[in-house]
Amino acid sequence: MSNHNSIDEILDFAIEKEEEAFQFYTQLASSMKRPSMQGIFHDFASEEKLHKEKLEALKKENLSIPESEKVIDLKISDYLVDAETGPEMDYQQALIVAMKKEKSAYKLYIDLADKTQDENVGKMFLFLAHEEAKHKLRIEIEYDDYILKEN
Repeated sequence: MSNHNSIDEILDFAIEKEEEAFQFYTQLASSMKRPSMQGIFHDFASEEKLHKEKLEALKKENLSIPESEKVIDLKISDYLVDAETGPEMDYQQALIVAMKKEKSAYKLYIDLADKTQDENVGKMFLFLAHEEAKHKLRIEIEYDDYILKEN
């Protein structure tokens, strides 16, 4: 993450990352053979789009920020090697890439929350970190149910 000099630059950076996540999950959904995972990745794409909209609303100062509860971290992604993305990616690789992306997004929002002096913006970043942690947990549960239990 580069240095940003203003709240607007930080928000623009976060908005750009949410757009990238939306595109990633949209493409990943279209490459999945399992309809259930297509649905999950389409859901994630929709949630990333909502995150982008929340950040845009925050930039315009039209948003109240909900409270977040703690999310369990199964830490499965901590023990997996990185997977390559591509059209021939199998289900396990797709889950690994998605877990790693969600972990990275979580860390990004925690870092952004630490860097901002604006309390409302900080709360938004913590809220989004919480959302990314929920995504990661959902993927970890899927990985545990369909990959670890099958092996």
